[in-house]
Amino acid sequence: MKSRVNGPFVLPVRDIVRKPGEMREHRFQVTLPEKWGEGIVVVEEGETVDLDVRLESVHEGILVSGTADSDYTGVCGRCLTDITAPVEVEFQELFAYPGEEETDFEVQDDHVDLETLVRDAIVLSLPFQPVCQPDCPGLDPNTGEKLTGSAGAESTAPIDPRWSALRQITDQDGEADGRAAEKEES
Repeated sequence: MKSRVNGPFVLPVRDIVRKPGEMREHRFQVTLPEKWGEGIVVVEEGETVDLDVRLESVHEGILVSGTADSDYTGVCGRCLTDITAPVEVEFQELFAYPGEEETDFEVQDDHVDLETLVRDAIVLSLPFQPVCQPDCPGLDPNTGEKLTGSAGAESTAPIDPRWSALRQITDQDGEADGRAAEKEES
């Protein structure tokens, strides 16, 4: 993993490198230079990510833990309405010292680059099937119009012709119940 020493997600750790027990906390914002995500919701280019990060020196490297907050935009997976919602993730990763065993993240030039860590945490937490509201009714399959939550009278769904024989049985039961009720009344 190559690191940039001057990127917006790069934090200096020179003062705590190889000093187990030392800790630093950072709060900062980063404006994204590109969009994150490829699904029906993404974190757009130019969106701000708020980071609250703790850097702790341990024997193996620098333990990075924190939270990232931002907003994602996209469309509802049911009714195709535009949506914007907050996303908040927690992350924790060990940035190992170079030269030790091979790891995904390393301390490079007395800096840690959090971009890959934060991007992966946010993108993996984006909803796969986002909805504008938990009980979104979606679109009408016949007209393609957006269904409303309470449209008044319930409309009966058309019956599949393969099940019409069962409807005849239930109709006969209804007639038999009606005849039995008539006999009791007389």
